[in-house]
Amino acid sequence: MSRTLFTNIGLLVTNNPKEAARAGGTDSPTGEIRDAAMIVDNGVVAWVGKAADAETGGGFDIDAVVNVHGNTLIPGFVDSHSHLVFAGDRSAEFASRMEGTPYAAGGIRSTVAATRAASEESLREHVASLVKEMHSQGTTTIEIKSGYGLDVATEERLVRLAREVTEEVTFLGAHVVPAEFADSRDDYVELVTGEMLAACAPYSKWIDVFCEKGAFTVEETRRILTAGIAAGLQPRVHASQLGPGEGVALAVELGAASVDHCTYLTEEDISALAGSSTVATLLPGVEFSTKQPYPSGRALIDAGVTVALSTDCNPGSSFTSSMPFCIAIAVREMGMSPAEALWASTAGGAQALRRNDVGSLSVGMRADIAEINAPSYIHLAYRPGVPLIGRVWKDGELIAG
Repeated sequence: MSRTLFTNIGLLVTNNPKEAARAGGTDSPTGEIRDAAMIVDNGVVAWVGKAADAETGGGFDIDAVVNVHGNTLIPGFVDSHSHLVFAGDRSAEFASRMEGTPYAAGGIRSTVAATRAASEESLREHVASLVKEMHSQGTTTIEIKSGYGLDVATEERLVRLAREVTEEVTFLGAHVVPAEFADSRDDYVELVTGEMLAACAPYSKWIDVFCEKGAFTVEETRRILTAGIAAGLQPRVHASQLGPGEGVALAVELGAASVDHCTYLTEEDISALAGSSTVATLLPGVEFSTKQPYPSGRALIDAGVTVALSTDCNPGSSFTSSMPFCIAIAVREMGMSPAEALWASTAGGAQALRRNDVGSLSVGMRADIAEINAPSYIHLAYRPGVPLIGRVWKDGELIAG
């Protein structure tokens, strides 16, 4: 790999306010530098600053130059919650919801049946197509959950296939209780914490549970997460999607990296999150698809909670792979400013995955970069639905555009 100078950057978002301020930019959380340049050395950001200072900024011999033509560069999006390994289609379910049928967790079982029946190669091809779709929209880091197998063989296959495309793999055998265990829930929890966990842990970094009415109780969730932690996995939690519950409190108690959905939060939930390192990951595509009320990003941010945005790309409740779409919704419906939504979809997502090498364009970080064909990231919300993402680089290598 070579040393590359990115120049003629109209606006560079570093997400590092101190570094940006030293280079003549803003000390806001997004750390913005106008008329900027950046040097990438062997896939890592080596220097950022004003374009006028680029020649003396790093003392590097430059092998290649990328002209950004006055566009905006941002850190690649960090999508910290997705379910990409599945088969089947649930568009009829979506249409039914648009006509008034309420969303319920049980629809997952239809995807389970299709996924169990699918060939490994067809699943691999489908994951690859969705990852390509995400890359083209500026996403460079992707978390992928299992959860559409719900038996040992299929869950193992799903985490193994996910591991082929990302290191951020989550074992979600506790998505819902499958139909064959409807009358023996405890037996299924035993399977998840035993044979299934043993088969999936070698390919997984995280363990997750859908702690919700129609899925798993808080007691079951605690049992499953505790078993996962003992097996070396780190916890995250689906909670408070369909109504208030005890999942947020449990996530904080167990030191989960994130608690995701957070559609129905109590004041106690917000206080608990504000006093913890647990990130609240909001999934605006879900509320768009299910017609549930949007959570208040404003209330969380004002309370001091770290917020991430993610797509929750899945065939049932949020079949979008577009982080720009989620940003637009967060700005329009969840009380977040464009800057807050951008930070949440980059640095916030990195914190939700406990990553300190992505989500920022500052010295020493991975050169995961997305170009916005516009003078500002505000255009992601200002021009919703318009394909504004141009070129995308991961570790300094062009992957889209």
